Amino acid sequence: MNNKIKAAVAGAVLASASVANAGITWDAGEWTVDMNGNVNAFAVYSDANDSSGPSGGLAATQGAGDANKESMSISTGLLPAWLGFTATTRQNDLDTSVTISFQPGMGGNAALNGGGNTENRQAFLTFGDKSWGSVKLGKDLGIFGSTAILNDMTLLGVGATGGTVGNAAGTGATKQGGTTTTLGGIGTGYLYADWKGQIAYTTPNMNGLSATLGITQPWNAGGGLSASSSGTTDQPAFEAQVSYSWTGDFAGKLWLGGFSQEVQGLGAGNTSDDAQSVEVGVSTSIYNINLVAYGYSGEGVGTTGMLVQGFDTNGDARDSDGGYVQATYVIPMGTKLGVSYGVSKLDDNTVDNGKNLVKENNRITVGAYHPLTKHLNLVAEFSHVESESHLSTQSDSEQDIMSIGAILFF
Repeated sequence: MNNKIKAAVAGAVLASASVANAGITWDAGEWTVDMNGNVNAFAVYSDANDSSGPSGGLAATQGAGDANKESMSISTGLLPAWLGFTATTRQNDLDTSVTISFQPGMGGNAALNGGGNTENRQAFLTFGDKSWGSVKLGKDLGIFGSTAILNDMTLLGVGATGGTVGNAAGTGATKQGGTTTTLGGIGTGYLYADWKGQIAYTTPNMNGLSATLGITQPWNAGGGLSASSSGTTDQPAFEAQVSYSWTGDFAGKLWLGGFSQEVQGLGAGNTSDDAQSVEVGVSTSIYNINLVAYGYSGEGVGTTGMLVQGFDTNGDARDSDGGYVQATYVIPMGTKLGVSYGVSKLDDNTVDNGKNLVKENNRITVGAYHPLTKHLNLVAEFSHVESESHLSTQSDSEQDIMSIGAILFF
């Protein structure tokens, strides 16, 4: 992707609050206001090869017999449509800002529902100075897993859809406030960073080295075949990420991250346990080639979403791990061609014997992303998704997904 669109993704999608997003800006008294966002839409064709799949499987399944084996939808991709506002000012030697965003829904396959609902993924403030860093308070993208999703090429497209065919984007797609998006590489290579209440501190950039440390809203444990009590906690979750970036002909970024949260009230014994995970990733670019490698490993964090199927019915943690590799190449005419393979694995415990629990979700995506203008990308993707069960009598479920559409940033 070209630099303009890459900057738009970093700004409009993940909204680094300490830097102006460079959308449409104007001055209002002592403030500079930045309006930014995107609109995208895709025609998505899905072919589900199996009538059933494991609990936690992301390959879409068909209805009874051959019903709904194939489906077509018009929906957003991994990104929802987005409208964000950031206002910044400097007072008393402090850079301060506030960000609020809206995500209008597009998905829907039934009459009289208006075609989808609206989310509010961001509402946060920041203050700081380049000499000592910045502090963020409010709701924004989580820290752990955030760089993994930012480097996923399907961020501009569709990737995996999840769920059962015949739905707008698949019932397994991410839903917040009724808006449905596709999964991209979520659950097939990395855990979803999600949108969380948080208090976080980011260090200044020290010759390419920086770190973000934060406490975030703790999640409940859940998902099919999980602890009967969803679990809560009287402590926040702790998230951190350290990164080092370098420039030049061989530019890149290396990052390390961690997540930890206590979960209480698990299982019939009302026990407590810790969910924790670590991650490492690297992205490098040389000439027109970009390579990404990422991996994570944890216990109790589950798969796809944080803490989803992380604990069994007795309240014991399940181990999980995964990662993805990706290669893209920009041809002379400007089109970016890419291939990405990702896998997320979930171990079973003794109590899971005989249960149809997902063992592995994997995905391969090939895509073409053409910058028709500096703001507009045309996108075509093909993805093959497989879900494997721990239950030997359960066959793998498979899904083929083809999509074509466009995404416009401003």
